[in-house]
Amino acid sequence: MTVIASSRPRALPAIAAIALALGGALAAGTVAAQTATTAAAPASAARSHADSSFMKNAAESNFAEIAAADLALKKGTSADVKAFAQKMMDDHKKADSELQTLAASKGVKLPTDATMVQKGKAKILEQRDGTSFDHHYAENQVGAHKDAVKLFEKASKDAKDADVKAWAAKMLPALQHHLQEAQALEQATKAADKKK
Repeated sequence: MTVIASSRPRALPAIAAIALALGGALAAGTVAAQTATTAAAPASAARSHADSSFMKNAAESNFAEIAAADLALKKGTSADVKAFAQKMMDDHKKADSELQTLAASKGVKLPTDATMVQKGKAKILEQRDGTSFDHHYAENQVGAHKDAVKLFEKASKDAKDADVKAWAAKMLPALQHHLQEAQALEQATKAADKKK
């Protein structure tokens, strides 16, 4: 009996050691799996966040462009300013419609208005009249389209979603053309404003 009693204590520590080792290995595997999942999640979240952020910024820019164009159609004095404003209205409404469809297909909820900064610029512009309005509208359009070109250039190269990337690339030439037209309009309206 003494032999049996002495063999049990030896077996228990061995079983406990095996259980401890297995438990440790399982725990380590679980932690490794959780770490891998956590590491992968931010990368995919960051990718989709960047594309979503681009679409949201593009939507806000469209709203700002449409509002500015509406103001220019009401307050502009130059036929060139009014023609440019009508083109901005038409092009940005079309772009917004395409963007709404794209965002809906990606499950991205877009803003429904321009940013507070964009609204502030519009309020300042609204205080101007005559050739001063025309010149400052054109000047604002140069700045807005420089920003838009940068935004769309980045998305056309870096967007992770193929559809988002393709839409940005498709829109870029029109925005670059808008920028050129805005720069020419700024020069023309600046000269007219100085004559005043």
